[in-house]
Amino acid sequence: MTDLPRIRKRPLDAEAHGRGAGEIDIASCATVAYSSEDPAHPVEHLLDEHSGPGAPRWMSARPDTTEHIVIEFDRPQAISRLVYEVEETMRERTQEVRVEVSEDGGRSYRQILVQEYNFSPGGATYQREDQRVNLRQVTHLRLTIVPNKSGSGTATLTTLRLFA
Repeated sequence: MTDLPRIRKRPLDAEAHGRGAGEIDIASCATVAYSSEDPAHPVEHLLDEHSGPGAPRWMSARPDTTEHIVIEFDRPQAISRLVYEVEETMRERTQEVRVEVSEDGGRSYRQILVQEYNFSPGGATYQREDQRVNLRQVTHLRLTIVPNKSGSGTATLTTLRLFA
């Protein structure tokens, strides 16, 4: 039998299961404010560490309504990476997600990202965004979800992860 070298190793998908290096534990350092949630799909699903197609998700209780989710940090945070997932398997529609940050306690916001997702049950049903950012002293992070730029639908997000 050949002696194998001793190496440090991990599966490449290990970060998808549990917290990754530098991940901010949103549940322990912030309040999550929201404009609506379907009781069967509460905002807690954004932070439940489940990700990928078919994972539990947050969903608005109001169809065809622009919704907001605001992460209100207890203390200002430096954020270097933002990851979120969106899934729609039932209908064809275009959903827009806008991400804005505040460094003054939520009095003013600066837009850092706008992304549109075109969903089609026979084609694209899932999207994952992984954005590098250079944000300092963030007191609030606001997501605005427009569910129906084209088509009809309900605002939804599967996962939200932030990294220092």
